[in-house]
Amino acid sequence: MYLYSRQDIERADEQAIHRGLSAFTLMENAGRGLFYQVKELISKRDQILVLSGRGNNGGDGIVLTRYLRQAGYAVDLVFPAGLVQSEEALKHLHYFREVGFQEAPFQPSKRYDVIIDSLLGIRTRLPLSESIKTVISWANSQTALRIAIDLPTGVTANTGEADEGVFQADYTFALHGYKPSRFLFPSERFYGQTAVIDIGLPQWSKWRIWTKEDVQATWPPNPSNAHKGSFGHGLLIAGSDQMPGSAALAAIGALRCGIGKLTIQTSQYAAAIIACHAPEATYEFSKELEPLDRFDGLAIGCGLPPDDQLERTILQCLQHEGVLILDAGALSPRSYRLQERKANVLLTPHPGEFARITGGSVQTIQKRRIELASEYAREQRVTVLLKGQYSVIAFPDGTGIINMSGNEALAKGGTGDMLTGMLLAGIMRTSDFKAAVGNAVFLHGACADEWTADRGASALSAHDMNALIPVVMKKITGK
Repeated sequence: MYLYSRQDIERADEQAIHRGLSAFTLMENAGRGLFYQVKELISKRDQILVLSGRGNNGGDGIVLTRYLRQAGYAVDLVFPAGLVQSEEALKHLHYFREVGFQEAPFQPSKRYDVIIDSLLGIRTRLPLSESIKTVISWANSQTALRIAIDLPTGVTANTGEADEGVFQADYTFALHGYKPSRFLFPSERFYGQTAVIDIGLPQWSKWRIWTKEDVQATWPPNPSNAHKGSFGHGLLIAGSDQMPGSAALAAIGALRCGIGKLTIQTSQYAAAIIACHAPEATYEFSKELEPLDRFDGLAIGCGLPPDDQLERTILQCLQHEGVLILDAGALSPRSYRLQERKANVLLTPHPGEFARITGGSVQTIQKRRIELASEYAREQRVTVLLKGQYSVIAFPDGTGIINMSGNEALAKGGTGDMLTGMLLAGIMRTSDFKAAVGNAVFLHGACADEWTADRGASALSAHDMNALIPVVMKKITGK
């Protein structure tokens, strides 16, 4: 469950060859691994077409075809853009012929049950040639199961850019690891269901997919002699007379995820409302928060207007020697460009907020979410949680996490406030900061998945997560 850019894959191939694992062997491993995945989706009654390109991706298709033919499947291997050109792919084509098989001419009039896209790989350049577009357009018009090798033809590896003629896959089998475009927009919608094929290379990527197994492996045990101080004292600076509910939701998220003590700095009017939902919290009404060192972590911004008072409070909080979560109103372009600070800063923007912070457009950010979040995290020495489908967590050391839990049910006001509280609690309870962030985001998404298992996505409200969190936590962690 690792993520590799085009440059990463090229480097991995070079390292493998340097260590004695030839490109010919890697191609053989890829084709064999693809065979074991593909054969689970097809039958020997199917007419199968492999569209092979001129590069190494085409070579993978040749090896896959050989395995399918040897297993008794009816497969046509065609080269609609011309014969393969890469040296290793040519070797595999020669062996394909030596064992008694032959490629076939491309026959658009023939009906196929399965079409496998092995045309272009990680080195794809857009726009596609007209000849490739014609083939892809034909493939998409067929009533056939469509399978892509590594990535669908028409998308690039590193960005969400997609050509107008993209192979619409039902399944995509990525080689060695996922490519960034699997989690970017609009390219992700062309992948269909995805899985990774092991081709014998060691895993060393700095980016990975966070899974239920990761949550289970990193979830901290409950100490046998615990008290409320064992699980941290967090300060939530949130809520206003106009938006008391935001602070209430953040408080619920923190309390449900096990924070030991929670103090909320808010207005007296907001506190009266918040207390109805989070009676366990204590309150601060003064704008002066000293001393901050009595708190183990801070979260600021939910339900607060981005005014000068908030800016002054953020500047004060930046000197706290602990984690500082900036959300919602605190996501101003001014606050966290300061290099002189003590706090370990975590930003939680959605794409619109991140566009405002960076000066980019939402469309550009969605196409380059991983790259831009990581770039900003490294430059500003902060952690960026870029929310949305496939939330991106970028750390200042260049590592990162992609979250796959969750669904459209979370596209509601207030769910982000709930996540802020969950993050604050998770960081209080877990010494591993990266795991704490990854776990909170995964559990947040898992609540939406739990809801939609037997209820409509549009019916979820943020406050419903109050009841969902304990259920999901028990199912995933067993605690």
